[in-house]
Amino acid sequence: MQEEELPESLSGQQQTRSFDGVNPRAADVLRRNGVKSWTKPAPSLYPHQWSWDSAFIALGLAHIDNRRATNELEALFNAQWSTGKVPHIVFNPEAPPKSYFPDAERWNSSALSEHAPAGPRTSGLCQPPVHAIAVRRIWQSAQNKDDERKERARAFLKSNYGRLFSWHRYLATARDPEGSGLVTIYHPWESGTDNSPRWDAALDRISVGEVPPYTRYDLQHVTDPSHRPTDNEYDRFLWLLELLKRARYDEADIYERHPFLVKDVLFSAILVAANEALLEISGVVEAPREDRGLIESWIERGRAGLEEQWDPDLGLCLDRDVLAGEPLRVRTIAGFAPLIGGGLDRSRLRDLLRTLDSQEFAGNSSLRYPLPPSTSPQEPGFHPRSYWRGPVWPVANWLLWWSLLRAGEEERADRMRHETLRELSEGGFAEYFEPFTGEALGSGEQSWTAAVALDMLAARDDD
Repeated sequence: MQEEELPESLSGQQQTRSFDGVNPRAADVLRRNGVKSWTKPAPSLYPHQWSWDSAFIALGLAHIDNRRATNELEALFNAQWSTGKVPHIVFNPEAPPKSYFPDAERWNSSALSEHAPAGPRTSGLCQPPVHAIAVRRIWQSAQNKDDERKERARAFLKSNYGRLFSWHRYLATARDPEGSGLVTIYHPWESGTDNSPRWDAALDRISVGEVPPYTRYDLQHVTDPSHRPTDNEYDRFLWLLELLKRARYDEADIYERHPFLVKDVLFSAILVAANEALLEISGVVEAPREDRGLIESWIERGRAGLEEQWDPDLGLCLDRDVLAGEPLRVRTIAGFAPLIGGGLDRSRLRDLLRTLDSQEFAGNSSLRYPLPPSTSPQEPGFHPRSYWRGPVWPVANWLLWWSLLRAGEEERADRMRHETLRELSEGGFAEYFEPFTGEALGSGEQSWTAAVALDMLAARDDD
């Protein structure tokens, strides 16, 4: 990596910082966390394969080892359900016993649903569909390589296009029977932002029944249990799991009876962006014209659905509680969903950038780095050290950086990229960071943190 200079317009003063050491250290994290054909999200806290983690990991691997990147996603897609659902966890049969809860036995997916794969053991939920974005990056990264790598990448696209299309069709139909353009989640774990204040109101309305006994192994892997979801939150999480099992993971039954149904705007926006990637992939593989028409309709419908959830007072897009029929008015980074979904007019883009630059987010003068906390410090549910309730997440920074580039906001994107890499060069590849001190929190040696660093660094190389 060559030394990089931060322009005065971005920093307010001339300064030169080198990120030379970030690339090899990031690559080393992914190497150490590798397990056969896939990569653990972290050395001990997360011993299995997580869906959207793997997508981000493949995105980073595409820049250093294209074959490993394709293997990463192949391993995940091999556990796809017959409905098209890509499960949020594929369990590692070689993981140490009692290393993670809830384990495969608690989910019991293959015994309860005919749609679950017979081989790999999986959870019954899903996570945001970053996968097509990662597949496109694999294709893009192969274009400046030799012909053999290009052909291998093309073959990968052709063999996995159908899987991606089936996955997106599942989300556009089973998870949006109303045709709203917004994906319905059944559990906060599906959002990827597990204990965010986004879900507090919807969870508080749930009456928790009898939950089978359990032990939280996650608390054994962190220095301060207060950083993780509370026992009260976990009881609700596990009660929702028990209800999904009683429904045998049947979509229609869940929609009829489940007490947690939320239109997740962040998930929905990622799907819109992933559909744009899928549309490009469909052209490479010469997919049927009908497929392209459907994908285009999903993009249009998704953007319209996000616009319906715009709150002009907060300057953010809000999740919607399906059962209560009302928006969940909480200021989190999920509110920037329209930026991620793309296709904005200049007025809406200005609204979002104004909020992003405000004291509520990246413009807060107390921040260690000008990067948006996962929850606004002005929210009652804000906690600077608790998982998605306040810390800065590099993977969320990547989503916003990438979206700013797509929106033509190169200077803002470069600032976010530079500050993210500065945080990582000083604090390591942590899961998340305390927003005011920059302290590394959560699991160290986090794979997707290393992966997004590699993608950000590669963007400089591509200039």
